[in-house]
Amino acid sequence: MPTMDTGGDPTDGRLVLLAKDGNLDAFNSVVERYQGAVYSLCYRLLGQREAAEDAAQEAFLSAYRALPRFEGGNLRSWLLRIAANESKDELRRRRRRQPALSLDDGGEVGGQSIDMPDHSAGAELLLLRHEMGEKLEELMLLIPFEQRQAILLVDLYDFQYDEVAALTATSVGTIKSRIHRGRERLRRLLADRRELFGDVLRPGR
Repeated sequence: MPTMDTGGDPTDGRLVLLAKDGNLDAFNSVVERYQGAVYSLCYRLLGQREAAEDAAQEAFLSAYRALPRFEGGNLRSWLLRIAANESKDELRRRRRRQPALSLDDGGEVGGQSIDMPDHSAGAELLLLRHEMGEKLEELMLLIPFEQRQAILLVDLYDFQYDEVAALTATSVGTIKSRIHRGRERLRRLLADRRELFGDVLRPGR
C-alpha cells in the first residue's frame, strides 16, 4: 500500500491519489483538512448540531465511496457539493420522523421556475457581519431549505449558478429564483427585527 510522505503537508491531489490506492491515512487527512468546512455548511443548512454531525459523517462516507469517480478539480468544492446533498437527505429523514419540518421551496409555481432579475443585495451583506452572524444564521433557518441552500452556496461559498443548478438537478433560472425569493424573505425577516439589525438594513451598506 502506498505510504504518505511526511515531509510537509501533501497536496489535495496527492491525498486523493493515495486514498484511491487504498491508503486510509490519506483519506483521514482529507477528513481532518475539510471537516470544519463540511460541518459548517451542514450546520448552516440544518441548524442542529446532531443533524449536522450526521450529515457531515454521511458526506465523508459518500465521498470515500465516490473517490474512484473524482477526476480532479477543487476537492473542497466537491466535498461541499456532497455535503449539501447529504444535508438535504438528512432533513428528509428527519422530516419523515417529524412531519412538521418542511422542504418547501417557495420559489416555483406549478413545477415551473420563475426566472427573475436578482437586484437584491447579496447574502454577504447579511451573513458576513461577524458581530451578529449567529442571529443572522438563525434567521436563515426560517426560510425554505432550497432557498437557504442556494443562497449559502452562491453567496457564502462562491459557487457559480450553473454549479448549484447541476448539484440540485434544476435550471439556472430556478436557482436565481430561489436566491431572489430567499433574499427577499430574509430582508423581510430583518425588517421585522430592525432594532437588532438596523446597521445591516441601512441604505448604501
